[in-house]
Amino acid sequence: MGCGRNLESSSSSVHGIKKKDQCICDVVRAIKDIQDQATDNDCPVCPTNCFLEPLGGLVSPSRHQADTRVFMLLTKDGTPFKAFFRDTDRKDCDCFSVFFRVEEIFDGCCATLRVLEPLDYHHKEVDLLNDCGTKLDLRKICKVRDFRLSSSCITVDLNCFCGIECVADVYLGVCD
Repeated sequence: MGCGRNLESSSSSVHGIKKKDQCICDVVRAIKDIQDQATDNDCPVCPTNCFLEPLGGLVSPSRHQADTRVFMLLTKDGTPFKAFFRDTDRKDCDCFSVFFRVEEIFDGCCATLRVLEPLDYHHKEVDLLNDCGTKLDLRKICKVRDFRLSSSCITVDLNCFCGIECVADVYLGVCD
């Protein structure tokens, strides 16, 4: 159960069947569906809504080339969830990211997420850790302007998160 809620406060009854509150699961499932389909609708009022369709409409002036909705997951205390990724250039050790792409959803609320490498405006890697390399430096997240696919994926239980923030729709050449 996500966010430390108890069973009574996180259950709802639909046609007499109790269903756990799966807010994050529903959003990630919607992101996956949006990534998988190609539709063309008018943009709603809120430009960073995770349910915004079509893919490419989220904080992006060009819709035609997006193949990924980048998002962050937030833990119970509101901090971004971070994951390790294998850095292929081997020149540095900036190998943690808070940015993800959904690859697969299974068993109701489990997901395989691809860890995305954060890049700055000049397409240089952004090290999100503090100078000691021990904690996430939230100020460095503001330097991120672009992303690159990593070869690292992580499987998570989406019930363990309290928030999700969609960041951008981007083209990463997933099928190239």
